[in-house]
Amino acid sequence: MKTILLLVHDDAGQEARFQAALDVTRALEGHLKCLDVSILPVLIGDSYSGMGEMMLLADERAREDENRVRLEARLANEQVPWDWTDTVGALGPQLREACEFTDLIVVNRQLDDFPLPDMRSVAGDVVVRSGKPILAVPEMSRGLNVCGRVLVCWDGSACASAAVYAAVPLLKLAETVILLEVEEEMRDGSVENAAEYLSRYDIHALVRRRHPLTMKPAKVILDEIRQQKADYVVMGGFSHLRFTEALFGGVTKTMLSEAPVPVFMAH
Repeated sequence: MKTILLLVHDDAGQEARFQAALDVTRALEGHLKCLDVSILPVLIGDSYSGMGEMMLLADERAREDENRVRLEARLANEQVPWDWTDTVGALGPQLREACEFTDLIVVNRQLDDFPLPDMRSVAGDVVVRSGKPILAVPEMSRGLNVCGRVLVCWDGSACASAAVYAAVPLLKLAETVILLEVEEEMRDGSVENAAEYLSRYDIHALVRRRHPLTMKPAKVILDEIRQQKADYVVMGGFSHLRFTEALFGGVTKTMLSEAPVPVFMAH
C-alpha cells in the first residue's frame, strides 16, 4: 500500500481527510495523490439556467483555486511526496476515474452538520464500484493513529476478507489488533482462520466474540469501539445486497453515519 488518493474539496470534512491521508502516507512511506474536485452545479429552470451554471462553476473553481494555494503551502512542509490533479464533476465518479493506480482512497463518512456534499453516498459509491478500499473519516477527527489499537470486524463474508487482506500493511504497524466476530448467524470462514492468516504477517490479533441477541450488530461494534478504545476500525462494506441495506439499514450504513473513529472499508 503505497499510493494514497485524497479527495480534495473545500468542505467541512476536508481537514479530517487531509490529516488522515498525511498520517497514512507518512507511515507507509508512500505517495499522496491529491484530487481536487470542483463540483459541477446543476440548475433546473428556464433558458438562462445554462448561464447560471457557468457562473456557479466559475465561483466553485475560484474557491478551489484558493483552496489549492492553501493546501500546497502546507504540503511543502509535510515531507511526503505528492502530486495534484484538478477536475470537475461529481465526487464519486471523479474518484473512481482517478483511482486505477491507487491503493487506498481517503474520503469522509457522513458529515454530521452538512448535508452537502453527501459524503456517506460518496463513500458507499466508491467502495462498492471502485474495487479499492476506502478510509472514511469523521469530520472532527484530526489524523489517524496508525500505531494504536485497531478493531477488525469479522463476519466470515467475502467483504470482511477483502478488508483484512487490504489492511495488512496498516495492521502491521498497529500496537494492538482485535478481531471481533459479530454475527447473528455463523458463516463459512472462521475468525480463527483470519487470525492465523494475520499471524503469518507477524500480526498477532486478540480474538473477541459477540453474538448479539438484543443489540443490532452495528451497535455492538460501536460499543466495542468505546470499550476497546479503538483508534480505527477495519470492516467489509455492504456485505449484503446494497439495495437491501438501503431499505432496511445495515452495519455499513450505521458506521458511515455514526462511527466516532475512521473506518477502513473494502467490498
